[in-house]
Amino acid sequence: MKTNQTVLGEFILLGFSLYPHAQTFLCVIVFCLYFLTLAGNAAIMCLTWVDRSLHTPMYLFLSALSFSETCYILTIVPKMLEDLLTKSRSISVIGCGLQTCFFLGLGGTNCVILTLMGYDRFLAICKPLRYPILMTNVACGQFVASAWVIGFLISLIETTMIFRASFCRPNLIKHFFCHMRAVVRLSCIDSDLTEFIVTVISMSGLLGTFLLITLTYVFILSTVLRITSAAGKQKAFSTCASHLTVVIIHFGFASIVYLKPESSGGDDTLIAIPYTVITPFLSPIIFSLQNKDMKNAFKKILGKTLTIKI
Repeated sequence: MKTNQTVLGEFILLGFSLYPHAQTFLCVIVFCLYFLTLAGNAAIMCLTWVDRSLHTPMYLFLSALSFSETCYILTIVPKMLEDLLTKSRSISVIGCGLQTCFFLGLGGTNCVILTLMGYDRFLAICKPLRYPILMTNVACGQFVASAWVIGFLISLIETTMIFRASFCRPNLIKHFFCHMRAVVRLSCIDSDLTEFIVTVISMSGLLGTFLLITLTYVFILSTVLRITSAAGKQKAFSTCASHLTVVIIHFGFASIVYLKPESSGGDDTLIAIPYTVITPFLSPIIFSLQNKDMKNAFKKILGKTLTIKI
């Protein structure tokens, strides 16, 4: 049991207070990444909505990922910017619980959607004749809905476990958001078991989805290697390149945050920046720059817009 049983109503996010001279610089960088991320994801969603040629499962999944990542950064970055600008680092326990719930839920949703995008590529390359039957737009919508249900179901379980008890002083969270490990340690009850269970759930979801994606790419690689023409191989690889790049970045940064041993030390605040800010920023850039259909759709919409203005 914790010795100080004063029930808390709010937490103090220490965030970047350890770097007072760098806060203005960090604020500018984070705001620029935030704005560009919102713009990139909005562009992908608008292009997918407007251009009928993009009304396919592949781009519907991409649009769903863009929407999920937009909600994801809206959960974290505005509060981060507020803390950097005003240095008012308090957050209520209820607000912290909601932030934790949405952060975990949207993070889980992103993992599941990336897994579904891998499954979509698996069907398109390994089962091309059955693909139009198995992966319809309706099925795509059902898969996306399932991703949200799975992500937030796991999130609700974890959040309930973390916030089921009162919290004791000191009410200092050594992070720029309500990171689950940092919050659970402030519980008035013995938090070791709760932290272990929550960490195992997060690690299982992270590793489980990554292994499923890895398995789909094993089958994809096996199928591609059997293609005789070089052009066919190149086309198959090109359809997977952007997704595979985002998967490596997403799960690479996430593993650093969630699988880092406690004994390794280091600043968790700085370690979490790539996962919470940089990864959502890179995703729309990678998917747009490496995708001819997206670039063609953008040129088409831009051309129509200029024609109307002239």
